[in-house]
Amino acid sequence: MTGSSDRPPIRLGLPKGRMQEEVVRLLADAGIRLAHGPREYRPRISLEDYEVKFLKPQNMVEMLQEGSRDIGFAGADWVAELDLELVELLDTGLNPIQLVAATTPEFLAKKANADKPFVVATEFTNLTRVWLADRKLEGRILRAYGATEVFPPEDADYIVDVTATGATLEANNLIITDELMTSSTRLYANPKLLDDAERRERIERFVLILRAVLEARKRVMVEVNVPADRLDELIAAMPCMREPTVSPLNAGQGFAVKAAVPRDVLARAIPEIKACGGTDIVVIEIAQIVP
Repeated sequence: MTGSSDRPPIRLGLPKGRMQEEVVRLLADAGIRLAHGPREYRPRISLEDYEVKFLKPQNMVEMLQEGSRDIGFAGADWVAELDLELVELLDTGLNPIQLVAATTPEFLAKKANADKPFVVATEFTNLTRVWLADRKLEGRILRAYGATEVFPPEDADYIVDVTATGATLEANNLIITDELMTSSTRLYANPKLLDDAERRERIERFVLILRAVLEARKRVMVEVNVPADRLDELIAAMPCMREPTVSPLNAGQGFAVKAAVPRDVLARAIPEIKACGGTDIVVIEIAQIVP
């Protein structure tokens, strides 16, 4: 929704398609609500002075470049493909993918003994052209419009496409031979927008709350009680952001220690905390972390 002030709204683009669910969940975890029907492209947003539109990622980056969108979520692959000069505000790490070259085992074996031109099907024509030049390969590019993996072997020899797990490629008898780039969902801005100090500040606040959610997803809050004579030992073993919070327990029964612990070390940290005298260990999910 747009607030009652006269300042122009921030025009936010949200991705339509495979990125949509993760981005909408990120906004929801940041306390930003969207309301829209299944066929609507202009949802209402609970953030004051913002207006939103759903766009395909390919169109998103073009609209950002043209200035009809101020900020928007898109994959780094399409920014690279279209060679646009946008400002990356935040790498969410969501929807990680690789842009790869793949072919059939039969063509790969034949190619080892022959050096004739071949056909590459892809949506990423510019990045494919760079890949062919870098590898000194003779390939003719066939423009694809989705479902690129169906082209080999009858209609193309190679494909250049995105993959998350490689399962679709494997199901279609394709072998990855090269990785062109990695990509993820990122928040971009039109460079000219950031020259406006007031609008830049509003966008920085938006980025701050999203970053707080992403940081919180990496950690959990661990609370533990420890006897006074083992406090230093436990603190030394407890991973945290800076220093843990330490509070005395009732009647001098020791201390309560609390810290935001990286999620990926939790399986190792909990037994170590227990071995250092920790008791009554509680692990709590965190909604947001602002350093």
